[in-house]
Amino acid sequence: MKEREKFGSRLGFILVSAGCAIGIGNVWKFPYMTGKYGGAAFIVIYLAFLVLMGWPIMVCEFSVGRGSQKSCATSFRLLEPQGTKWHHYGWFGMAGNYLLMMFYTMVAGWMMYYCFRCGRGDFSKESMNAEIVAGKFSDMLASPGTLTFWMVLAVVLAFGICTLGVQKGVERITKIMMLALLGLIVVLAVHSVRLPGAIEGVKFYLIPDFQKMKEIGIGDVVFGAMSQAFFTLSLGIGAMAIFGSYLSKDRSLSGEAISIGILDTFVALMAGMIIIPACFSFGIEPGSGPSLIFITLPQIFSQMAGGRIWGMLFFLFLSFAALSTVIAVFENIISFAIDLFGVSRTKAVAVNIVLIIILSMPAVLGFNVLSGIQPLGPGTGIMDLEDFLVSSNLLPLGSLVYLMFCTHKRGWGWEQFIAEANTGKGTKFPLFVRGYMTYVIPALIIVIYLKGYWDMFAPQAASEGNPMLLAGWMLVAAVFLALVGWFAFGGKKAQK
Repeated sequence: MKEREKFGSRLGFILVSAGCAIGIGNVWKFPYMTGKYGGAAFIVIYLAFLVLMGWPIMVCEFSVGRGSQKSCATSFRLLEPQGTKWHHYGWFGMAGNYLLMMFYTMVAGWMMYYCFRCGRGDFSKESMNAEIVAGKFSDMLASPGTLTFWMVLAVVLAFGICTLGVQKGVERITKIMMLALLGLIVVLAVHSVRLPGAIEGVKFYLIPDFQKMKEIGIGDVVFGAMSQAFFTLSLGIGAMAIFGSYLSKDRSLSGEAISIGILDTFVALMAGMIIIPACFSFGIEPGSGPSLIFITLPQIFSQMAGGRIWGMLFFLFLSFAALSTVIAVFENIISFAIDLFGVSRTKAVAVNIVLIIILSMPAVLGFNVLSGIQPLGPGTGIMDLEDFLVSSNLLPLGSLVYLMFCTHKRGWGWEQFIAEANTGKGTKFPLFVRGYMTYVIPALIIVIYLKGYWDMFAPQAASEGNPMLLAGWMLVAAVFLALVGWFAFGGKKAQK
């Protein structure tokens, strides 16, 4: 049997894993969430939840990957006690990776296209009007040919890198991209804070105002911070476990997870340092939502001295962030075929490059040809459904599965988890958090999960005067949650 390929260096593992975690959520969602929920006070709570929830779950996922030396397609089957059903989650984990790429490849294409457009001068001073910039974004979405070209380019680039292997392709190229990303983000942040009037944005971003948090609503701010901390690390679908499977036993997993979390957080904080001071400098609302990246910021760049260059560099940074995630998830998808069917890496790439392009087309066409399909209600599209299935279902429930598998007696178990997590030099995972991980974090995940459904469907049910709509979707949430319970408690009595 061919020995599993390993990372060539510790730095490679950290940068590739961080590249998977660092994505659109860090540089798109985090800044507008910070603007929406009051600035620095939100960040303090976000950082607390990142440590309290994100770090333990990341260590769990890395441990399952390194302990099994496999992707989520077969890792549970190798580690689970005889007679249990944890291995069925492998199919849901694989589905999560494919679903994520069905729209994320398109969004990565958007970033690359906007980098090209900024360099070409599409957002010049004469197009500073917000309506014109919004029209340019709408024109892009209305063109299936444009969206398809840039999506395919993102797919071909990422799979081409994965074809070269873990060390020569994924590790080497992602290291270059991540180092370039970190350099770009520092240059952009320094430029942003030097803009006229930007200091007020820096104060808003760095000095907590808990009175403002009270005005917004303490519960809303806390839940927003908890949700963002939970989703930012790409946990729950085995996207991190695969890199654990490529890691040697030389270092403890707790310390590596801390390094990755710090790097992920640094990028998110620096992205906010780019965007929020610039918004204050030009009198733009920093909590303006998803439109911040593609409408608000091009408008700001059009008013800056040298804005064409700064805009191109900013979207180059976003392109690296998006592509690093695509490469990481593609590596996971390739490993599914290798682990399940024993095919070569080349064959796995050849099949999946065609499959991903085909599967990505509904999201592309959902903005134009298939725009009449609104699966989650008025104003939603196919991409919204795919995002909802991943972000609001598979990520939280998958994280719950990994957590229970590592702490539950009918799973891999606490002793095996701790032994794997603490193997090697470095920071050891604290033993006193066993009860907290067994009971408290699962309860928090369930709250996040159910609140996601409530926030999605309660306003729609209220506007339509149809409470049964909300009841129906909450029933769907309960069914998915029951399925997780079946993974954990189904089957015969576990036998080690």
